[in-house]
Amino acid sequence: MPRLFTGLEIPPDLAMDLAMMRGGIYGARWIDVENYHITLRFIGDIDDATARDVHASLEQIRRKPFTVEIETLSSFGGDKPRAIVAKAKPATPLVELQAQQERLLRRMGIPPEPRKFTPHVTLARLRAASSMAVADYLSTRGFFFSRRFEAQRFVLFSSRASTGGGPYVIEAAYPLG
Repeated sequence: MPRLFTGLEIPPDLAMDLAMMRGGIYGARWIDVENYHITLRFIGDIDDATARDVHASLEQIRRKPFTVEIETLSSFGGDKPRAIVAKAKPATPLVELQAQQERLLRRMGIPPEPRKFTPHVTLARLRAASSMAVADYLSTRGFFFSRRFEAQRFVLFSSRASTGGGPYVIEAAYPLG
């Protein structure tokens, strides 16, 4: 049974810039650079027949390429931080692509995504990191300036059941434009 999600790949030059943000926080499990991505829609564990239907549905999406802007470093989890992330600007084309995938998957009977879409690249997953340590980490990396890339396609990723972080495999790619 595959575990699937859709996303945008991060170009190698931007991935290397983000990799320079690694280190300096206790309790961080840094994501491998080759696994950086922006998740559009987590699908979950599904059977092979449903996976084929998902693929056929995603092939119908027609959108133009668009610019993605990585704006800032941040964290998720508030007082109990659980991830260091690079947030992407929720520009209209990005949000509309995600919303279209959400609608298509719901029509197929896949349960709705319960979390609000917040486009980001996860850089590290945190265990036992204090909110003060995360705040210190983020303040010392205030020099991070926004980066942009052109999204030319989105992909269907598979992953093994784990606590996240890869390895991820591209099962299919869907060109934009």
